[in-house]
Amino acid sequence: MGCVGNAIWFLLGGCVMGLSWLAVGILWCVTVVGVPVGVQCFKFAELAFFPFGKEIRYGGGAGSLLLNLLWLVFGGFALAVEAAAVGALFCMMVVGIPFGMQCFKIAKLALMPFGSAVN
Repeated sequence: MGCVGNAIWFLLGGCVMGLSWLAVGILWCVTVVGVPVGVQCFKFAELAFFPFGKEIRYGGGAGSLLLNLLWLVFGGFALAVEAAAVGALFCMMVVGIPFGMQCFKIAKLALMPFGSAVN
């Protein structure tokens, strides 16, 4: 399911979500202070392009919490809303439920990406 799911996902919306993560990463990289955040966005853009067969582990400490709060204000909320809205649209059809679940996985990641790892 992974290879076929990723191919269909890319064509039906994964391309747009991945490009959104890349755009936010580029905006963060404009400032020197935001480069670490931008690099994290580029890592998660790969997940947004091809999410099937990958899992996300959440963790982190106080530093991750502070970065997640800044992230939420300066880009994360918009990405989470985008992924949740697309996920809701996918879940309106029985065939789209697996794709909707991937959208919700990305929406959760968009709310707290720091301290997270993709496996």
